[in-house]
Amino acid sequence: MAEPKFAPSILSADFARLAEAAVAVERAGADWLHVDVMDGHFVPNLTFGPKMVADLHDATRLPLDVHLMIERPEDWVDRYADAGATYLTIHVEASRDVPGTVAAIRARGIRAGLTLNPETPVDAVLPYLDSLDLALVMSVHPGFGGQKFIDGALDKVRAIRAALDRGSLAAELEVDGGIKPENAARVVAAGATVLVAGSAIFEDPDGPAAALRRFKQAIRR
Repeated sequence: MAEPKFAPSILSADFARLAEAAVAVERAGADWLHVDVMDGHFVPNLTFGPKMVADLHDATRLPLDVHLMIERPEDWVDRYADAGATYLTIHVEASRDVPGTVAAIRARGIRAGLTLNPETPVDAVLPYLDSLDLALVMSVHPGFGGQKFIDGALDKVRAIRAALDRGSLAAELEVDGGIKPENAARVVAAGATVLVAGSAIFEDPDGPAAALRRFKQAIRR
């Protein structure tokens, strides 16, 4: 079992100390920093905008894995590109033109990702895999951190993994929502290459370095 990349979700950090939180997980050995952008329409929560992404870009050397949980994501590609996003992931349910938006993201030199809500069939994303740098499976209902992992997400991970392997495609396969040390090994065994974890890292009483060690030990076992 290959060791996955870890992308701590800044959504679970102290919003008054986001720069410190980004530096802490970078020092702890995180691979990416996951940034959930929510507009209060596509999901029932409000979080970050382009300025926050730009400020995080200034605060850390980690690649910024920006997840747009917003309506009309195609209207925001340039602003998040200018802000310093490394990956920009859109929802298949939210975009009026998935191929065009993915192409616009990649035209800005950003890696393009596509995701789907738990209720959306995996077939909704499979036709686009050959144009993606990242496929994201949501294992909770998007909007709020700290939710319980939805076991049915593993079937989607396996289906996308099989499709990527059949096509010899190199896109990352990311899973976000309810990821803990106790379920991380199952997620990686299903085919994930990137794990997003929020509360399990930022709310660990021993700090993010200890949390990441626990994740890696659980997967190696």
